[in-house]
Amino acid sequence: MKSKELVEILKERLTSKHFQWDFDQEADKLRLDHTVLKKGMEISLPEILSKYKQKQEKAIDEVVYTIAATFRAMEKEQAKGFQSEATVYPVIRSTSFSEKTAAGHAFITKEHTAETRIYYALDLGETYRLIDESMLEDLKKTAEEIKEVALFNVRSLSTKMKKDEVAGNLFYFVNNNDGYDASRILNEAFLKDMSSKIEGDMTVSVPHQDVLIIGDIRNKTGYDVLAQMTMQFFTNGIVPITSLSFVYENDHLEPIFIMAKNRVTEKKGKE
Repeated sequence: MKSKELVEILKERLTSKHFQWDFDQEADKLRLDHTVLKKGMEISLPEILSKYKQKQEKAIDEVVYTIAATFRAMEKEQAKGFQSEATVYPVIRSTSFSEKTAAGHAFITKEHTAETRIYYALDLGETYRLIDESMLEDLKKTAEEIKEVALFNVRSLSTKMKKDEVAGNLFYFVNNNDGYDASRILNEAFLKDMSSKIEGDMTVSVPHQDVLIIGDIRNKTGYDVLAQMTMQFFTNGIVPITSLSFVYENDHLEPIFIMAKNRVTEKKGKE
């Protein structure tokens, strides 16, 4: 598939009469503006084409979902305006995720692990918008206040789980589909409580934003299962984060690399 063909497919899928399309073939990028909102975004076409080679139509579904959700968030912001009491939550992203908006404003972030970084989101109901520095004045909050409120709010999220047993190992799945499943990794009280119940090695995985997996690894086969499981979730997630898992020890998350063939785990260094 070529970039021009991709643009035509996106036009077919995103049919709003308010969209203005500007395809820069030389730069291989697409600018999409909303004529009513007077806002827009730049879309890197090579990244989507690369994902298309791996995921085919699923890659198109993901980018259409992301674009539509972003403009819905913009519409809600314009209709309601920013509110200081609006709900703010932390969200987990890969360290490769952009630290700035398309307009060049820095997102509010905090370091987490070698694989993950914390961003902060203004919840808008069906979707949310990542908070950047340009929004702080309207929100009437400092960056530190945003971080404190978000950390407090994440503790109120449900930690309801489903449990599965594979080859003598237990796996717990937090999957509420509220956009903040991976964010539960920041609920320290929850992790400590789970740690007290784990009999083997406790692992924590956030392969994509809509799932948190806690493992009770009681034998070497469990690590093989964990590696295959996280890679499958990572590949299929709309917003992938990391295919690596973490060992939870002494209130620390330590990334591990699992070599499935000989079932050896290599620690990458304590955070």
